Amino acid sequence: MSLLPTSSLPRIDTLRAPLDIRRAAEFDALLVMAPDSGAEFDRRVAALPESTRWAGLHARLPARAGTVRSTRLANARQSLAVLGYLGRQASAFERLALAGRMMKELAGQCAGRIALLSVDEPGCDVEPLLASALAQAFVMPKFASKPDPERHIARIAIPAAAGIDLARARATARGTNLARWLTALPPNRLDAPSYRHLAARLARHARISQRWLDERMLRRLGAGAFLAVAAGNAARNAGILHLRYRPGRRGNRPDIALVGKGILFDTGGNNLKSHRGMLDMHTDKAGSAVALATLLALAELEVPVAVDAWLAITENRIGPTAYRPQDVVRAANGVTIQVIHTDAEGRMVLADTLALAGRTRPRLMLDFATLTGACVQAVTERMSGAFAGDAALAAALVAAGHASGERVWNFPLAEDYDAELESRTADVVQCTPDNKGDHIYAARFLRRFVPENVPGRTSI
Repeated sequence: MSLLPTSSLPRIDTLRAPLDIRRAAEFDALLVMAPDSGAEFDRRVAALPESTRWAGLHARLPARAGTVRSTRLANARQSLAVLGYLGRQASAFERLALAGRMMKELAGQCAGRIALLSVDEPGCDVEPLLASALAQAFVMPKFASKPDPERHIARIAIPAAAGIDLARARATARGTNLARWLTALPPNRLDAPSYRHLAARLARHARISQRWLDERMLRRLGAGAFLAVAAGNAARNAGILHLRYRPGRRGNRPDIALVGKGILFDTGGNNLKSHRGMLDMHTDKAGSAVALATLLALAELEVPVAVDAWLAITENRIGPTAYRPQDVVRAANGVTIQVIHTDAEGRMVLADTLALAGRTRPRLMLDFATLTGACVQAVTERMSGAFAGDAALAAALVAAGHASGERVWNFPLAEDYDAELESRTADVVQCTPDNKGDHIYAARFLRRFVPENVPGRTSI
């Protein structure tokens, strides 16, 4: 099976006029988001094909925000009709969550052609449905010897009045699906060499330049923190992939540097994880997948911003050469680190990657990582944690999340937390011995490896 996604996006058609009964019969499913209150529903639902069916579906029970109902239309195809209820003040997150629940109604159905409709004006609720449909249509990695026949969405119709930027929707979907794909690939399929070559192939197609900093080069650059983590690997194939997107004739200095943690598998090292803790550690590369996919989406949209991506690619293995607690290593910016816990490897590889990215003097740095379980303990998987260098950047992150449907919580980053990171044998300790507030200490640790002249410094 190819290490690159094998499925393409469904075709997206625009509807210039409301669907009539005849044209509705061309679709396997019709999905509609409706407000959970308001006298306008009966009037607006009259524009839907077989409106009496929709009205009957609506009349079954009192409408409640977040709930989904479905029925079948009376045409020869017996098109599935799915109705989801949305609160009037629903956030982008709630709209996406409802769209996901509506798409689940299609599970197991032969829904090759679907129509996304709206009874609200001006059809703004179609966009989360489209995003959810493009995600559901994607085929995730599967290595079964006799795979089951897949039923996938091939064509999507949306109202022209929705005014959706389809180029942006497609680029966002391709980026999101690529990040999902790379994160899910098994560790024996996506090792360091294959990740490097896969990313290089994608970069060449997008006309993005690249260079691979192997272990020999990293040793010359003084990247002792990264190399400490890589020391336990069976092969000397770890490295940092540097990708550069330069639209037009912009200079060498990047406007933005995206840094991603790419731990292909994390055993915890000498501080070995438990069975449950290690089971899904092939997903510890998600940060690098997000950074790579974001760069490719920006290039696809030809965004007039110079962007770099830095992917820290290695495993964290146990073995006779693996790094140990109480080792002292020197990072690329000269800061010495006292190792406390070998399972805090993410901040080690990111320390050197941030330091090297900082030498290019970007105007903004964004670091993506599955860095610490303490963040999950604080906000669960339902939100993303962020650490921002200043109040304006924090507000921008939260606002961007609110607009896109990604709930972001900005954590404190006060300087007095540094007192717990003081070391008697080095410049800084890698982490504290306990896990209390570890996500905050990780962010404070990483700030030491970002040059002070970078005005915006943030970690997600």
